[in-house]
Amino acid sequence: MLKRTLMAALLAAAAVAAQAEPAKPECIAPAKPGGGFDLTCKLAQAGLQNGNFLSAPMRVTYMPGGIGAVAYNTVIANRPDEGGTIVAFSGGSLLNLAIGKFGRFNENDVRWLAAAGADYGAIIVRSDSPFQTLGDLMAALKADPTKVVFGAGGSVGSQDWMKSALVARSAGVNYKAMRYVAFEGGGEAMTALQGGHVQVYSGDASEVAAHLKGGRVRVLGILSDKRLPGELSNIPTAMEQGYDVQWPIIRGYYVGPKVSDADYQWWVGTFDKMLASDEFAKLRETQGLFPFSLTGDALDAFVKERVKHYAELAKDFGMVAQ
Repeated sequence: MLKRTLMAALLAAAAVAAQAEPAKPECIAPAKPGGGFDLTCKLAQAGLQNGNFLSAPMRVTYMPGGIGAVAYNTVIANRPDEGGTIVAFSGGSLLNLAIGKFGRFNENDVRWLAAAGADYGAIIVRSDSPFQTLGDLMAALKADPTKVVFGAGGSVGSQDWMKSALVARSAGVNYKAMRYVAFEGGGEAMTALQGGHVQVYSGDASEVAAHLKGGRVRVLGILSDKRLPGELSNIPTAMEQGYDVQWPIIRGYYVGPKVSDADYQWWVGTFDKMLASDEFAKLRETQGLFPFSLTGDALDAFVKERVKHYAELAKDFGMVAQ
């Protein structure tokens, strides 16, 4: 009995030792600097370091291409067992998986780690735009959809395109008649909006706070079920303006498919602690995100359900699900 007890203790100690803190932690943002993926990585970077959950500094690296597809394929094919590397994802990543935008890989080919917050879609125009309300935009779309140019960080079929298409559909416009310009990330799309190259940016609420303070943009509607708290509390939702358009966005992280159970569980346990801390709640709020915490198996189940939902939505819009 004593021998078995000692053996169990030794095995437990070995398991704990195997769950080593990564010496060179890294977060990959699957786009150029600026925009939602960058924000997601920097949220983890600040939360883990400020809360003393990491001894070594976490670096943020950028791997643009295919709105996340290049990073997804690279991690699975070339870096599958890097225990110190996490990769940012969003609801848009799950949509792209649902419609086959990530190539031969699917939602079962990585290990889903943690969701750190939620964001919501936002319909954004320049501060000098003739569209003062969402109703003004809808009227312009009804009158002539070819004269309204949407832009966002995603190609046709992406979540930002879906937000634009849902708005057009709510205006009674065939989404196929909608004009849409795709950019590589939200940062580029916001620059294009401010430069007058597009008239409407179907972006995310968390991305606009700094621009609102500078008086450079106006938000016509938030795509949530109710008004958001804090600095965005004075912005009406699309629903309260009579348009049933909602688009919640989760922001989180995954790791490669061959990351060891020990390393994976170290990350899960560390994120559980970080997400439960008051310090992280404050940090999340400063980034314009809202509480949404899932890790490990619970996140894995959520991701699988979302991918199924997005595949059904994509079929409604004539996209071919893989």
